[in-house]
Amino acid sequence: MRKLMIPVIVVFIATLLMSMFVVQEGERGIVVRFGRILKAPDSDVARIYEPGLHFKVPVFDRVRTLDARIQTMDDQADRFVTSEKKDVIIDTYVKWRIEDFGQYYLTTGGGDVSTAEALLKRKVVDSLRAEIGSREIKQIVSGPDRGNNQDSTAVAEEDDAPASEIVAEVAPRKEVEGQRDQIMANVLADIKVSAFKDLGVEVVDFRMKKINLPDEISESIYRRMRAERESVARKHRSQGREKAEVIRAQSELEVAKIIADADRQARVVRGAADAETAQIYAGAFNKNPEFYNFLRSLKAYENSFNSKNDILVVDPNTEFFKYMKESNAVAN
Repeated sequence: MRKLMIPVIVVFIATLLMSMFVVQEGERGIVVRFGRILKAPDSDVARIYEPGLHFKVPVFDRVRTLDARIQTMDDQADRFVTSEKKDVIIDTYVKWRIEDFGQYYLTTGGGDVSTAEALLKRKVVDSLRAEIGSREIKQIVSGPDRGNNQDSTAVAEEDDAPASEIVAEVAPRKEVEGQRDQIMANVLADIKVSAFKDLGVEVVDFRMKKINLPDEISESIYRRMRAERESVARKHRSQGREKAEVIRAQSELEVAKIIADADRQARVVRGAADAETAQIYAGAFNKNPEFYNFLRSLKAYENSFNSKNDILVVDPNTEFFKYMKESNAVAN
């Protein structure tokens, strides 16, 4: 009898261990019996086992534990086409968690996370593609306008390059209706319903992390922006040169006026001085005209005989040699 007790005890312990299972914190468990998920009593919903120690029917029951925490699906960026027929590359992420564990288990083929994310990714891409396809790039990249509507510097926008904006003139600002937040809200609302219905998961959040243009389009936009900046720079330089010429012409005119006024005043002063000098000379020479004539003759002799190479052919009896003759007579 004692020999039979040992095998019975071993079988009992083994059966007991096979009947127990533990669900870890952050997980939920479901039991599959004969390929079907056990349902909660009086309900069509799968029976969920909370974290802790639980029991099952050994051999016939298989336990599947599923992660009940919020998970992040951060996949590669995808290319979308806007209403302007332009490509944009959008990087997104989705936060989700399992809500209906039974539905999730059946849909994903046993609770495979990669399968769940592939199905969820398809829903996100389809919904986002519909939203992007009905909007322009300006609406996609811009958030809601939280500023005021006061007048500001207007910008000239090209239809094919939203990034190419140049300052034009002071005018009321053209408002751009940003719909980036609205796009995210619409996609979240759309995939929240379909994901729960088809996958049994709750989509907690959806965000667009980054919006880029393809490399070839970005390069063309950068070239266009550089050309526009250079055009604006040339315009400013030409305006600067024009203003410089105006300032230079005004300065030259002012200088010419000042010089002319100074020259006029100098001529007036010089004329008055010459008149006063002539008056003084006239007054002095009128007292002795003969002496004045003598000085004038000496000056004429000095100018005439200043150069030794000069030769004069003059009649000695002319009035020019009057004082020379008188000086010779006086000397004899």
